Amino acid sequence: MLNVGVLGAGHLGKIHLRLLNESNLYSFVGFHDTNTANGFAIEKELGYPFYEDIDELLEKVDVIDIVTPTTYHHQTAVKAIKAGVHIFVEKPITTTVEEAEELIALAKQHNVKGQVGHVERFNPAFRAAISKIDEPMFIEAHRLAEFNPRGTDVPVVLDLMIHDIDAILSVVKSKVKDINASGVSVISETPDIANARIQFENGCVANLTASRISLKNMRKSRFFQRDAYVSVDFLEKVTEVVKMKDAPKDPDDFAMILQNAEGVKKQIYFDNPEVESNNAILDELETFAEAITNNTTPIVSLEEGTQALKVAMQIIKAFDN
Repeated sequence: MLNVGVLGAGHLGKIHLRLLNESNLYSFVGFHDTNTANGFAIEKELGYPFYEDIDELLEKVDVIDIVTPTTYHHQTAVKAIKAGVHIFVEKPITTTVEEAEELIALAKQHNVKGQVGHVERFNPAFRAAISKIDEPMFIEAHRLAEFNPRGTDVPVVLDLMIHDIDAILSVVKSKVKDINASGVSVISETPDIANARIQFENGCVANLTASRISLKNMRKSRFFQRDAYVSVDFLEKVTEVVKMKDAPKDPDDFAMILQNAEGVKKQIYFDNPEVESNNAILDELETFAEAITNNTTPIVSLEEGTQALKVAMQIIKAFDN
């Protein structure tokens, strides 16, 4: 088992603490938080060992789980990597692309592995859809959330949209060609609602909308490809696949048949995969343990986390154009 510690014990950090303490792949050592009062309170309430000294914790672990505010990701990750500790870092990987690229170089230099917490890759609905998504040419993603003060220190692109950026980059095997975007600040100092149109070199177009001032929550993406449409509801954990095939000469009475202007007939049918329930956060943490143990590439590598950040930054930059 790998000895693991956690940096940051806020809302998400507490969830990570509990899951790592319960995991069969990790031996939970303890956690560090810059708010010592919060740290001692959690230790007293939940029994998790609190380390006031981050260096003392790093000396005792093989893996560190960084769940601090994004502004501290870089400095804590650098300290961990230089100590020879594998890093799991929440999304976005860092606040700048330059910081992220430094982590990649350092991780290679010190022979440690890193994974970025893009948890939607482990969403059971997305997992069920992966085998059905094949060269999509148009993608539409909506990620809407009710207002929550947490996360408003960064643009909605880094807070919410980056989830969909990462998911889309994982299925579109092509380089980004062009980006157009617009963002509006409603209640925060940074944009609260944003729309981005990403064009890829292979012709695929992705249209993304993210809002943190919505009256309802929605996390849904639609993938359109040749003879198929795949819908992924990340919130409700539902995957729908609609396919078309050449219509038979003698379709049954219940067959759904479409005929185009050229007279070609297609039959519509549903190929909905089974969505297996899981704990996505636990899965991402444990697959990282497996990558370390088996010396394989993590599912969301530091390089992939950096690429998602690069695109997010391009979108933010496009707001001013």
